[in-house]
Amino acid sequence: MADVARVAGVSHQTVSRVLNGAPHVRPGTRERVLAAIRELDYRPNVAARTLVTRRSQTLGVVSFGSALYGPASMLDGIEQAARSAGYFVSVASIRSLDSRAVQEAVDRLRDQGVEGIVVIAPQIPAARAIAQLSTAVPVVAVGSGSGSRVPTVSVDNEAGAHAVTRHLLDLGHATVHHIAGPPGWLETTARQAGWRRALQEVGAPVPEAHAGDWSARAGYEAGLRIAEDRSASAVFCANDQLALGLLRALHEAGRTIPGDISVAGFDDISEAAYFAPPLTTVRQDFGELGRRALELLVDELTGNDRTTGVGGGERGGARESASRHVLVPTEIVLRRSTGRAPR
Repeated sequence: MADVARVAGVSHQTVSRVLNGAPHVRPGTRERVLAAIRELDYRPNVAARTLVTRRSQTLGVVSFGSALYGPASMLDGIEQAARSAGYFVSVASIRSLDSRAVQEAVDRLRDQGVEGIVVIAPQIPAARAIAQLSTAVPVVAVGSGSGSRVPTVSVDNEAGAHAVTRHLLDLGHATVHHIAGPPGWLETTARQAGWRRALQEVGAPVPEAHAGDWSARAGYEAGLRIAEDRSASAVFCANDQLALGLLRALHEAGRTIPGDISVAGFDDISEAAYFAPPLTTVRQDFGELGRRALELLVDELTGNDRTTGVGGGERGGARESASRHVLVPTEIVLRRSTGRAPR
């Protein structure tokens, strides 16, 4: 650090303030220090700083080991937010979401000296496991719904499903069929609830939902059955992969989209705009999800209670309750897979 101060022409204390992200450092001075750091390839001694400050600047994330779009995007959003806030991230990936696996992952992260832990908990067993956690460090759950005893951040899946179903009804469709996600997933339950509520509000028939497993294969198999139902004119799929399989089945059956059947998905994966036709879907803001999760965790670390004063009501586009459960809103992305109901 002394060498950095010498090359930048500043004091040792100024280098320390720049490294710790302290305010009230002139932009020109900060840039000289950063340039000296790059020139000397200086790396702070994290272990030494931890001993002095008693802070590791490291957060732990318990992640469900899955390549599925939702959990993977949640992890990416948390990592990006942590990096922007000056924290390192240590990830403990688990294959099962039972109480023992979650507790063991938390214990591994605590052994690494993390200051707080984010648990990505998209399934019902994980939400139950969080309720049984024993840990002395703050914990925030992501995707676990509002029933958790710890602070939570979730996408407002029910509102998103409700909105896209109402969009289809407003196009004149008598009802909307649904290909659901697998049982045991909180997103499955919430999206199915939003779909059903939208139908009930207008007195539309509520067809039996088709069971799925988030895969295009499941969407294809359900699509073969839907294609045989000549009364079906609109389908809401619980994710975009299901919608992809459905589109394939409908094409093979000679049903035009959206001329004969309108199709909508959920997630807005990067490929959704390139489906044939481009897919109407519900977009989730995983960057905001990560930012709000990190914000809640830092609040737990610092003892800042955002539920008083500035915490009530609308805040940063997300709804936050007095019990520190945040719902991040979704938005509908309209593309060419939905249209007016056929005559």
